[in-house]
Amino acid sequence: MRGEFNGLQRKILDENPYAFYVHCYAHRLQLVVVSVASSCSAIHDFFEYISLIVNTTSASCKRRDELRESQHQDILTRLEKGDISTGRGLHQSSNLARPGDTRWGSHHITLVRLDQMWSSVLTVLNMVDEDARGPSQAAGLILKMESFEFAFILKLMLKLFGITNELSKILQQKDLNIVLAIELVHDVKARLKTLRDSGWDDLFGDVQEFCGDQCIPVPNMDEEIPVRGRSRKEGRTITNLHYYRAEIFYVAIDKICVEMDHRFSEGTNIVLDCFSCLDPNNSFSKFNVDKLARLATIYHADFSDDDRGTIKEQLATYILQVKRHASFSTCDDIASLAMKMVQTEKHLLFPLVYKLIELALILPVSTASVERAFSAMKIIKSKLRNKINNEWFNDLMICYTEREIFKSVSDLDILRTFAAKKTRREHLPHSFLKT
Repeated sequence: MRGEFNGLQRKILDENPYAFYVHCYAHRLQLVVVSVASSCSAIHDFFEYISLIVNTTSASCKRRDELRESQHQDILTRLEKGDISTGRGLHQSSNLARPGDTRWGSHHITLVRLDQMWSSVLTVLNMVDEDARGPSQAAGLILKMESFEFAFILKLMLKLFGITNELSKILQQKDLNIVLAIELVHDVKARLKTLRDSGWDDLFGDVQEFCGDQCIPVPNMDEEIPVRGRSRKEGRTITNLHYYRAEIFYVAIDKICVEMDHRFSEGTNIVLDCFSCLDPNNSFSKFNVDKLARLATIYHADFSDDDRGTIKEQLATYILQVKRHASFSTCDDIASLAMKMVQTEKHLLFPLVYKLIELALILPVSTASVERAFSAMKIIKSKLRNKINNEWFNDLMICYTEREIFKSVSDLDILRTFAAKKTRREHLPHSFLKT
């Protein structure tokens, strides 16, 4: 869809050459997560096993009514309480969610729940192995789960995805401040750098503690093992310490750092970086005349040649004015700055600056709600609704995508509005419309 020459982006630019392409920040971050999940063969295999574990336990839970009550009463109790779930109804929040490349945050949710439900998952896998009529993969999954490598990668991925998880949640909000988005990305990059420089000892300590609690043997880190992907006959060996630290720990962190720099680089964020200079916090400490003047060149359709020649001087006068007036010290974001400009009539005094503020407010940082609207079409336009007209379909889409707003509307208000639209043969009882 993004295609610069043949895709949707090209078609839109042909209609409106001044349209600005914004790649959803939440989607960018998910691409980072997907890339890290396949950064090396060991981590790729780990997520393959995760999928098998989720599928096996889910299939077992769906057959829970067939369990022998006398032998599995404790398992049935856990199922009813929601410790292990099929992912339906009231227990949905406690199930082992399937990680998906297109479902934001699903990788982190899956690993968190596996960590929390570790003993219950092992019990279910054991039950599947015992009740299977023939050989099952459950026994192999138990063996894999109770290996140090599996536990190590689990804790490492929990750490990495935990660092990016809060950013992922915030980027999915409908209204996101440009300045806040830039700052959060920088904070995540700084945390990842700190983890690489000094996070090995803490992570290894957490893995050792987890393995001790779950009776998982911890290998000798100085012991020689064959190089992964090579035959023992070749005689090429490395130490356990090198394998886990250099080939998994450093590789995974380097991969996520490279992807973060690529997906959230200064080049791709040049417009957002320039707009962030309007931030009124800390007495307009980020204000930069050159960067803001550059926006007049980027948005050349909105600024004439005369505007581009005078905007620097207007910006310089503007910053002196707002710093001197105490009323602007209460502004904490660009939206409040715009309102204060109108209240003090500064938007008339500095029209070019106010135009930059307007552009900053309409520039979307996250298009999460737009992508959700596309996904909602699959739910709204079912086989029974495949012939509805566009107006009705649009109304249904609005009700579904803005359902949080419609929840606040009472049924009585809806009935009154419906009854007042026009005269009908049959009227709703007056007593029914009374409060």
